[in-house]
Amino acid sequence: MTGSIFQSLAAAARNGEFVAFGIITGVKGSSPQKLGAKALFYPDRKIKGTLGGGCLEAEAQRLALNSLKTGKPETFELVLDHDFGWDDGLICGGKVLGVIIPNAQKLGEQFWNELATRDAAKTWGVKKDFSIALTDSSINHQLSTINSTDWLYTETITPPCELWIAGSGHIAQAVAPLALQLDFAVTIFDDRPELANHEIFPHAVALRVGHWNDILNAPFPAAPAFGLIVTRGHKHDALVLETWIHRPFAFLGMIGSARKARTIAEHFVKKQIATAEEVARVACPVGLKIRSQSVMEIAVDILAQYIDKRAELVNEQRATAAGKVELV
Repeated sequence: MTGSIFQSLAAAARNGEFVAFGIITGVKGSSPQKLGAKALFYPDRKIKGTLGGGCLEAEAQRLALNSLKTGKPETFELVLDHDFGWDDGLICGGKVLGVIIPNAQKLGEQFWNELATRDAAKTWGVKKDFSIALTDSSINHQLSTINSTDWLYTETITPPCELWIAGSGHIAQAVAPLALQLDFAVTIFDDRPELANHEIFPHAVALRVGHWNDILNAPFPAAPAFGLIVTRGHKHDALVLETWIHRPFAFLGMIGSARKARTIAEHFVKKQIATAEEVARVACPVGLKIRSQSVMEIAVDILAQYIDKRAELVNEQRATAAGKVELV
């Protein structure tokens, strides 16, 4: 992931390691990786991250090792057709453009840590002269920079989407560490300190422990937030939902059966706790139907749905940003 690549660049700067930084700067048609995919190539042939695997990555590594020897940047434009990708099964039919920057770690540990922290939106990029720099932090500049003739590639780093999980039982214990690996910032909410603690959950997981009436009204994050309700029973699920159904989650899911969903929906509408439209936005049963049975399988099918909803949100944000650029 982008964050771990930046952390590795900061570590390379700290440890005096030499690395070549590869970025996919353009994609046309079908390809094994998306725009902005990143990898670090080390002199001992170790690779962190990926530009797409197979013959594409092998060619990028060849260029990267040469770049480390010469100290000169490299660009590449590869057509993934029969001639290029037959042996590795990488016959996608698309075109991939990229750049290799030798010794990007020389920008310093502080520079890369600033991007890795992701505490606020920051735009950085690779200029036409192959230098790497931050751009102006204003929104208008971030939007217009994308089309600037000065840059080969630009990217806006934003804080990770939040995942608020109500409940600290076996489902939450399986979902939380996996969600961290999938680039969600995770917070657990529960009234049971014997379960909601860092002996059970990774230290990167934030904990809000206390009476439900107190913790459910926590300040809402600035980053897009997703909610998941997996408490110890229907009563507590409904208690959490009474508050969270009115909070501006990008997506809100609750574990349970279709019958449970109907029962709670009817009760909420009848008691005027929420409108029919608000209730309809709650995904219950949460997750994709992949015939999951074990706890870890359930965690996977839940997070598959959240990944999909996050991608949908990102696409909407990009479309909105593109519209603003056209108006500039």
